[in-house]
Amino acid sequence: MEIPAQGITAPAAVYEIAGRRFEIGSRGFADAIADAHASHQRPRCLCQAEGVEMYVARLGGGYIVKRMPDTGSHHEPDCPSYEPPAEFSGLGQVLGSAITEDPATGETTLKLDFPLAKMPGRSQMPPAGGYSDSVTSDGAKLSLRGLLHYLWDQAELTRWHPGFAGKRTWGTVRKHLLLAAEDKVARGGSLRSRLYIPEVYSVEQRDAINARRISLWSQAVAVPGKQQQLMLTIAEIKEIVPARYGFKAVVKHVPDQAFALDERIYRRLARRFERELALWGAAEDIHMVMIATFSVAMAGIPTIVELSLMPTTRHWLPVEDGFEKQLVDRLVVDGRSFVKGLRYNLGAGSEIASATLTDCAGSAPLLFVDHSGIEGSKQQIHAGDPSVPVWRWNPSSEAMPSLPPRHPHHPSPVESAVELR
Repeated sequence: MEIPAQGITAPAAVYEIAGRRFEIGSRGFADAIADAHASHQRPRCLCQAEGVEMYVARLGGGYIVKRMPDTGSHHEPDCPSYEPPAEFSGLGQVLGSAITEDPATGETTLKLDFPLAKMPGRSQMPPAGGYSDSVTSDGAKLSLRGLLHYLWDQAELTRWHPGFAGKRTWGTVRKHLLLAAEDKVARGGSLRSRLYIPEVYSVEQRDAINARRISLWSQAVAVPGKQQQLMLTIAEIKEIVPARYGFKAVVKHVPDQAFALDERIYRRLARRFERELALWGAAEDIHMVMIATFSVAMAGIPTIVELSLMPTTRHWLPVEDGFEKQLVDRLVVDGRSFVKGLRYNLGAGSEIASATLTDCAGSAPLLFVDHSGIEGSKQQIHAGDPSVPVWRWNPSSEAMPSLPPRHPHHPSPVESAVELR
């Protein structure tokens, strides 16, 4: 949906800029979007005959073409700029309130319901990080889990195409998440400057990697008598276990430094994230992703203040439970193209589309897994837009139904490129 990162290609996108047509990466494209940014022109994506208005924003030392806010569903399903309607995921609750995008500046302001600073001695779990029926967020601010889901969406890690198989590594995940954090503002400052995502570990580069980590963490080192700034981390959990004193979270790619947890957080962890931890323990191919705020003691030890967990498949596609994993695995094995739906702040009692197929003729079908305890959602979905095709599976009463057929002219998986940004 945006300019591909170096070495990464995407399904062809064609833009009209100042009356001329350009494909992403074609000769003259970079100059055209730079000129469009300088003159405040709006490129148009030509996936539709009438075109869909886009805008140009700065990204690092270059420029990027982005869709206008809340227009992703106006694009064709196989267009790189397509996004499922926000009302069928948790995004609809937070868009425009907790998430505000300014096309004039390219900046997105995020309102968070958790602090990025603390007084010494305080720790807590996120108020909406798990599945509690008695503690929910109203959507005016992003929960810790909501922020992780937003960044995962913005990094295009919820989008899948058969050509991605075997090419989505932690290095790819990290690069896309850091790009997604660019131009995001939270608590009055740059989100990117507070975000630590472990580099792929290398014995040969160990000293350089550690030096960069220590430099980034320096802003969160405790100073006696002063409010302590917190860092954010997104990392894959290897294990959460008792330590000599208290407990610790060991993350992959950081073999020489665990994150400390106090006993209160550790005990609440098992209750709040029971479903996620059960899935992680039962399936060997599940990655457990953690988002957390953390402080750094004067001795250099990081201590988790708040955290949330998100299981993903081997391809880093988020799943909530074993039934969603079955659906996502089936889609991947069958060579389908789709966008995975995320819950953001919504509790377990609210229904969302588990996935949206982007390789079908006409409107993109929404795929739902019926869970116990969700009543009346089927009628609400059909009432929202009767033109949207809906596929449902109730695991408690039936085998998985046949999936909606792929469009006969959809590109073959082998013709697809690696990843898109």
